[in-house]
Amino acid sequence: MVPVLKAEESLVPDAAQRERIEKAIPAQATAKALKPRRLLIFNRNVEYNGHRASILAGSEAFTQFGKRTGAFETTVTEDPAVFDRDSLRQFDAVFLNNNIGNTVAEPERRKNLLEFVTAGGGLMGVHGTSVAFTKWQWPPLEDWPEFGHLLGARGANHRGGYLQEPIVMGLDDPTHPLLGVFGGNAYPWTDEIFRFNDPYARKNVRVLLKIDTEKTDLSTYKPGDSCLRADHDYALAWIRKYGKGRVFYSALAHSPHVFEDPKMLHFYLDGAQFVLGDLPAPTTPSAFLTPAVRAQEKLGWRVGIEAYTFHKFTFFEAIEKTAELGLPYIGGLSFMQQVSKEIPKNFDQHLSDDQLLQIRMKMESADVRMPVYYAQTIPSDEAACRKLFEFGNRMGVETFICEPKPAQLELLDKLANEYAINIGIHNHGPNISPDTWRPEMVLALCKGRSNRIGAAPDLGYWLRLGIDPIEAVRILKDRILTVQMHDLHEAGEKGQDVPWGSGTGKSREFFEELHRHGIQPTMIGLEYSRDWYDSMPKLAKCIEFVNATALELAAKP
Repeated sequence: MVPVLKAEESLVPDAAQRERIEKAIPAQATAKALKPRRLLIFNRNVEYNGHRASILAGSEAFTQFGKRTGAFETTVTEDPAVFDRDSLRQFDAVFLNNNIGNTVAEPERRKNLLEFVTAGGGLMGVHGTSVAFTKWQWPPLEDWPEFGHLLGARGANHRGGYLQEPIVMGLDDPTHPLLGVFGGNAYPWTDEIFRFNDPYARKNVRVLLKIDTEKTDLSTYKPGDSCLRADHDYALAWIRKYGKGRVFYSALAHSPHVFEDPKMLHFYLDGAQFVLGDLPAPTTPSAFLTPAVRAQEKLGWRVGIEAYTFHKFTFFEAIEKTAELGLPYIGGLSFMQQVSKEIPKNFDQHLSDDQLLQIRMKMESADVRMPVYYAQTIPSDEAACRKLFEFGNRMGVETFICEPKPAQLELLDKLANEYAINIGIHNHGPNISPDTWRPEMVLALCKGRSNRIGAAPDLGYWLRLGIDPIEAVRILKDRILTVQMHDLHEAGEKGQDVPWGSGTGKSREFFEELHRHGIQPTMIGLEYSRDWYDSMPKLAKCIEFVNATALELAAKP
């Protein structure tokens, strides 16, 4: 058992500030904790001490909030040893509290933090965290590029001599659950206001707060000013997913008064509940937010490309094609597809750390996530199975699609719950899948298992075998964990893929049935098994169909 690190006595503000913070804290949490939660607050800075007052106020505010509401417990420390792997396992989320510089220099501890988040942990940062894990000077020198992608931005440009710059904060997404405290209204603020560099982009973060450029006087800016963005996009706070993890960042915390302001403190504490896993909030990046995608968010749907659709290409090329189609999700594939020309290997658990890093960075550069992964072969022994699940958590996989042998399900159920990765049982025809080709068979295999064991139906095989997809949904219900969607030009063995809604596959009725049962698959996977080198126009039509269907269904009471 790893001992809990104790908060250092030096990390406590004076009595007057503690009283101001206490008065600003909400009386209760927005959400009820689903289980006892633990938040790690890391306060260390290297070669910079300008945020000390804000750091002390932040750790005090979060500690008081946890005590008052019971939403979480806090551990406050400056000891990098807290990032040892067994130590991190104690926590549900990490708050990097205004950290600057190489606060954790050891590569293994950085890797532990990254894997903690990709496996489903939470990460919160404020203000100086955008230049954490840098070699401190001005400008800071990058020392861990993936952290910038994890957080959503790098940089700390601000107005010289404007440590208290007056702005008006606009709500970029006024109805978002994390912005409820503002009541839909802009909020005046004064602080040291950061502007960000790459990898910040609306294609990879859900912007919450921004500088309202219509209500803020920016007339003193001059051409060439490092704080002047050509796109006039001045995000101040956002959330995102990284793998399975939840990330919250806000630029505001140079001065401690942010932790004495009731609205801002409420906003930050809602952010803490989000990263801890108790306050659900949509994270689709802002650039993707069409009316159709907002409808899909309401329905709980995520539409993505199954890599098998592009298996004649490399996985990197499949990522590029997915991005070209405007979809933020892809399903991985363990066979029939090389990773890239530079990595001429299957995409599986046998790749090196550096190769997996390259894959994560490729997906980040394309603004694409991988919530599902098809594992063709499930290892026969527990040690090898664990290696597969470790790989899944490092890549942020939420559901494995596979065809396990019935005798493997006991071990898989155990590991699915240990690693928080679902097992979606796939179906081919009776020759390949004698135990899983009918929905009744999959349901029988799920009996007595946890809800992490379920179905990953391939509608193409159902339709070719005469299985009605609507009746299959009624049989499997909430055991449907993810979907590989098809429509065929005719029922039966000779059926060929056609754009959704144009064939005999009852596509619309299928989506209506999913909605009727409240089924929210990990991903609605677009798998098009035809026209391998010229499928893009057909895929676009499938996307048009699901967009129109989602808009109609979401509009119904």
